[in-house]
Amino acid sequence: MPNIRTIDVLLEQYSASHLHPTNEWIHIVCVPTIVFTLLGLLWSLHPVVAIAVVVASLAYYFKLSRPFALGMLLMSGSMLAILAILPQSQILTVSLSVFVLAWIGQFIGHKIEGKKPSFFDDLRFLLIGPLFVLGFLYRRLRLAY
Repeated sequence: MPNIRTIDVLLEQYSASHLHPTNEWIHIVCVPTIVFTLLGLLWSLHPVVAIAVVVASLAYYFKLSRPFALGMLLMSGSMLAILAILPQSQILTVSLSVFVLAWIGQFIGHKIEGKKPSFFDDLRFLLIGPLFVLGFLYRRLRLAY
């Protein structure tokens, strides 16, 4: 029996509720938006909180896939850099508003799909969603993960 990686199992399970093309595109837009706005909310508490969450998630991603961890490092590092230069007084309000809108988009996508979000069954899928989206980019660029 071949050695199946945990990341492949998780992505396969996550993909099962993300097969409809419209739902996939909604996720491609909304998942990175949710990640950015979540970091914005955490940044509003204190930048160290946002950085700590990024470091903890990167440790998890590194266990799953080094190429995905590198992609997430680039993405989350860019997001943190953007948060550092944005007007600090606006981050909380904008992040909260866009966070809610992006989640509404996600639930609309799942209504279209006809399946509940994966994280209802396993909270790990909140961390797998960004990798699902990054996987689209990696496949386009023919990068292994």
